[in-house]
Amino acid sequence: MAQPDTKKIFFENLSGAGKAIAVLTSGGDAQGMNAAVRAVVRMGLYVGAKVYFIHEGYQGMVDGGENIREAKWESVSSMLQVGGTVIGSARCKDFRTHEGRLKAALNLVQRGITNLCVIGGDGSLTGANLFREEWSGLLAELVEQGALEADAVQQYSALHIVGMVGSIDNDFCGTDMTIGTDSALHRIIEVVDAIMTTAQSHQRTFVLEVMGRHCGYLALVSALACGADWVLIPEMPPEDGWEEKMCQKLSANRAGMKRLNIIIVAEGAIDRNNKPITTDYIKDLVVKCLGFDTRVTILGHVQRGGTPSAFDRILASRIGVEAVLALLETTANTPACVVSLVGNQSVRVPLMECVQMTQEVQKAMDGKRFEEAVKLRGRSFENNLKTYKLLAHRKPESELPVSNFNVAVLNVGAPAAGMNAAVRSAVRVGISEGHKMFAVSDGFEGFSKGQIREFKWADVGGWTGQGGSLLGTKRTLPAKHVEKIAEQMRKHNINALLIIGGFEAFESLLQLFEARGTYEEFCIPMCMLPSTISNNIPGTDLSIGADTALNAIVETCDRIKQSASGTKRRVFIIETMGGYCGYLATVGGLAAGADAAYIYEEPFDIRDLQANVEHLTEKMKTSIQRGLVLRNENSSENYTTDFIYQLYSEEGKGVFDCRKNVLGHMQQGGAPSPFDRNFGTKISAKAMQWITKKLTETFRQGRVFANTEDTCCLLGMRRRALVFQPVVQLTDDTDFVHRIPKEQWWLKLRPLMKILAKYKTSYDVSDSGQLEHVVHNRPKELDASVAM
Repeated sequence: MAQPDTKKIFFENLSGAGKAIAVLTSGGDAQGMNAAVRAVVRMGLYVGAKVYFIHEGYQGMVDGGENIREAKWESVSSMLQVGGTVIGSARCKDFRTHEGRLKAALNLVQRGITNLCVIGGDGSLTGANLFREEWSGLLAELVEQGALEADAVQQYSALHIVGMVGSIDNDFCGTDMTIGTDSALHRIIEVVDAIMTTAQSHQRTFVLEVMGRHCGYLALVSALACGADWVLIPEMPPEDGWEEKMCQKLSANRAGMKRLNIIIVAEGAIDRNNKPITTDYIKDLVVKCLGFDTRVTILGHVQRGGTPSAFDRILASRIGVEAVLALLETTANTPACVVSLVGNQSVRVPLMECVQMTQEVQKAMDGKRFEEAVKLRGRSFENNLKTYKLLAHRKPESELPVSNFNVAVLNVGAPAAGMNAAVRSAVRVGISEGHKMFAVSDGFEGFSKGQIREFKWADVGGWTGQGGSLLGTKRTLPAKHVEKIAEQMRKHNINALLIIGGFEAFESLLQLFEARGTYEEFCIPMCMLPSTISNNIPGTDLSIGADTALNAIVETCDRIKQSASGTKRRVFIIETMGGYCGYLATVGGLAAGADAAYIYEEPFDIRDLQANVEHLTEKMKTSIQRGLVLRNENSSENYTTDFIYQLYSEEGKGVFDCRKNVLGHMQQGGAPSPFDRNFGTKISAKAMQWITKKLTETFRQGRVFANTEDTCCLLGMRRRALVFQPVVQLTDDTDFVHRIPKEQWWLKLRPLMKILAKYKTSYDVSDSGQLEHVVHNRPKELDASVAM
């Protein structure tokens, strides 16, 4: 299925000829910075600009000399998978002075640089904006001193700044996620998962300190991802007397046969009087009050280290390209902007608006206006906090509402990491809403056999970090067993249904909707959560499980490429899963730095294969030592992985040799990534709240009766919003033969992947170029909140 031709603006209309762009990383390092640097360099060169590295951040700009070097295409090879920043970062006192900025201006003008990409935190970006505002005055001063010719002021009259936020803390307003945050969460969750095994062995309590001096994002999201017993963050200090409540909860959990307790503390955690809460204080408290064996682990700079996650590589690559486009389009009157992520879309927002709102958060915290601080952090942060409270703190039975509704949850299709987190969330939110929650084993096949049992709060403890499907899942569709399923629904008085799964789950919901005409048992609210590594469900940009699969692909590609270091030139042909959907091959290719990715949606023939081989051969003759080619498993019936491997082997003789790998089911296995744990948790909670609302609306004369389209929905992410969509309205958007949506957003990323691999291609920029203002709280209908 080829991409439709549309009359859109392509970036060929934007020329970088004669322009010079410099890129620097400043402040603390963050995983993914190198991916952003790589994207800026290659996109800049692609549009014909000169691109420069500024080594050691602002210090390098002030010192000049060898710190400012021209970048070539090959300069950024093999840096995508490297953590930290290879061009260096440093705190710079000199740049804070007028004299320092004067030196920096001279160093830039001497090289003709008037376009600056700054990757850093709010301090680095604020400094860049001040530099921009002072620019004309600095040049005039340099002319007075005789350091510059007078015509230089006219020639280099304006400095253009575009920022990208690199910070593991995710403490910058105006973006849902900053570069490095997802990777830091990976490090934290890896440690927590490891600690959980030893804590269970010895019945221990662990107190973990994570980074976040002024922002509790890492602590909050990691607590949500691992089901921590207690979390302490600076934005929302605990109420007075929290010590007793925490000890009561730990004691109750241990009495409920839970062998471990996890307490996560942000390093900047405070109480209501702005007094720091330390890990040692908590440890002493638990030992004194409960006598539990308690250990402290301070993660420290482990969180900043390691290879960047797939999410961070893709995020950094997308906004790096967008930053170059923003610089090409900017004028003297354009305010300095930050390229950020909102939902699933990169946008441009005024830099100083973001900085001012970020500073407002700290002011609110200093003034003990904690509710305001949480709101200023953004709707994603606010929703994370609400969801954590909902799932971690069980209300006493006497305080729970009584709904008398029975809700069943089941998994359908192939297993996907994150399914268990979604089931846990559904069960606990359902219980909090007053429902009885029933879990169905082995999908609709198990449903027809009566494999249904009530789940209590404790039954789903520890599920968030488990891979696969603990309920069991089958691909069987309900039409085959519809009468027996209806009988079981009558027997257990099921009033609502939550289905978590892939394309089979989507087809199942359509069949159940059709069955309403014959069986009244299906005239109930029904909702589906997309969960499949293939990410091939209509009505959603992202599915639970796809992020974990991408990380498995990228990690494997990194290892495979590393295996060729020190050997002669080599090309790897990698086959990914995905059915007919090329999402994993395309986005995995972008994150792993692939030279090509073959997919069903973009037909290719022998001429394309030949052109790709020739392109790779030319690169191999220069300095590229390793090549990577991904192929989606069903991309072509005839151009198989073996065929492509043999073709590349034959045509590359004398220049490179080939190896092939079929990744197979390793893409489905393993512990879920932090993204999938939290995505599954949050959309499941949202789905259960929708089910409660529909149950209330459709309860008439002592029974639930729901037969309208809007009571049988799929909850999906569309660009910036989480949307409930009637499944029957999605049928026209679906290619049922190939089990994919007819339109897929990620196809727009394919030209980006090709550009970064040095191909000449068109890049659609129709979504770019709009500067948006930062708002304190987006309307609820724009509540994407899934960027974690």
